[in-house]
Amino acid sequence: MRADIQQVADGIHLVHGSNTNWVILGEGDAVTLVDTGYPADRERLLASLAAVGSSPEAVAAVLITHAHNDHIGSAEHFSRTYGTPVYTHAAEVPHARRDFLQQVTIGTVVRNSWRPGVLPWAVHVLRSGGTEHNPVADPRPFPGEGPLDLPGRPVPVHTPGHTVGHCAFHLPDAGVVISGDGLVSGHATSRAKGPQVLPVMFHHDLGGTLASLDTFESLTGDVLLPGHGPVHRGSVREAAARAREQAL
Repeated sequence: MRADIQQVADGIHLVHGSNTNWVILGEGDAVTLVDTGYPADRERLLASLAAVGSSPEAVAAVLITHAHNDHIGSAEHFSRTYGTPVYTHAAEVPHARRDFLQQVTIGTVVRNSWRPGVLPWAVHVLRSGGTEHNPVADPRPFPGEGPLDLPGRPVPVHTPGHTVGHCAFHLPDAGVVISGDGLVSGHATSRAKGPQVLPVMFHHDLGGTLASLDTFESLTGDVLLPGHGPVHRGSVREAAARAREQAL
């Protein structure tokens, strides 16, 4: 199956995988890959690179918003096969190595199986490698403050709560915020449409997730590229405020 690719600005593509998004930031012959989908999304991932005129060898770095399996599915593959560095927030490095795991448990999913969409989502997770042991062997913390010296010049923004080291990426010149799972626009287990936080069971620290909406509100931009759901066009500040209102 092919991934759904949407160009949102010059050199910036949002890719919808089987149930998770990733972002390709292009600059000349090189690209930055933000997140990698589920393990089973690898064919879609490689096809999306080809579709934008790139290749796995051209990926200068893989950036990880957070280390859930639906976002790091092929990160280790890129590191092992192509020598691609994998970067994430320093607090998320041990999570990516699987020194610990901050992910919804099977028991919690079972207790929430009566909720609309949860059972089909859970089946998809199992089929897509979402419960596999899938560590990144050598995740690296971001090398410094401010814009990264990578295609797209993304600026890491720590937005903890969903996981302890969850991180968004700001592209101020393009007016784009890559929000990971800290602020989304839809999910298979949510009936809501538009800016929102994920259902409670998915967050390591829901209070932290809601507090990080303040950080999203401080970011300038009018295009939101979430980890789940469609691109959201409109003020990122207003999107964060709307997500807070919906959650309270």
